[in-house]
Amino acid sequence: MKQLEGYFLEHNQSIYYQYWLPESPPRAILLIVHGLNEHCGRYQHLAEYFTGAGFGVYGFDLIGHGKSDGTRSFVQNFATFTNPILTILDLITKQHPDLPIYLVGHSLGGLIGAKFLIDHQDKISGAILSGSLVSVPEYVSDLTIKIGTIISKIIPKFRLIGIDKSGLSRDPQVVANYINDPLVYNGKSTARISSVINDGISYVKEKGSTISRPILILHGGQDRICDPSWSTYLHNLVSSQQNQLIIYDELFHEIYNEPEQETVFKDVLNWLNGLSG
Repeated sequence: MKQLEGYFLEHNQSIYYQYWLPESPPRAILLIVHGLNEHCGRYQHLAEYFTGAGFGVYGFDLIGHGKSDGTRSFVQNFATFTNPILTILDLITKQHPDLPIYLVGHSLGGLIGAKFLIDHQDKISGAILSGSLVSVPEYVSDLTIKIGTIISKIIPKFRLIGIDKSGLSRDPQVVANYINDPLVYNGKSTARISSVINDGISYVKEKGSTISRPILILHGGQDRICDPSWSTYLHNLVSSQQNQLIIYDELFHEIYNEPEQETVFKDVLNWLNGLSG
């Protein structure tokens, strides 16, 4: 496996990316879009597994995350999430012309991936979305959303919401590594990013039925951060004829970091092999 890294510019902000390539020419490319407050380096083990199966794997740090520029956990609008995908896709297609590209989005990355599919599904061959943040929690009222929207306009960098990190994985070492990772932001998210996420959720609800690319939707059945019913909702929403949903009954939010991660990897690989077959 070859591992390389670099930076590209997006509206004068430096975006960090890295990629992992098998020793032989790759059969396809996976593009990782990570979750809120984390970074693409946390998917090293996923990259190692899939390069071993002949795939190239690319990932980048969202603006305001990891090694990329920007205020932590803050964006101006949803295009701040999706525009770098277009840039890195151009980079990938120049290096690997004619290869299929599959977007791998987790949590917030699942929402970003869903919106990207709606707007640019001609750019990719399909998507694997896990633990997707595609709905507003039931305990968040319409009034709370309205108040949050107002705060995001007046004090956009006001820190509002944190997550229960114990819900990430049943493996305590994964939780400890997350908390102690200097590239992970462990503080509260800003009012603006919360408002932007709500806008993205509304957009997917309105237009998600237009998604027709092959899509594999995965979720941990014991996910306390993003409810597993949200992935069932997404599965029922999209119009793709190659649309598979897998709920792992005992798994927490980060299904790629659970003790059963290899089972999840194998399910993804089988789905990809089924497409190419």
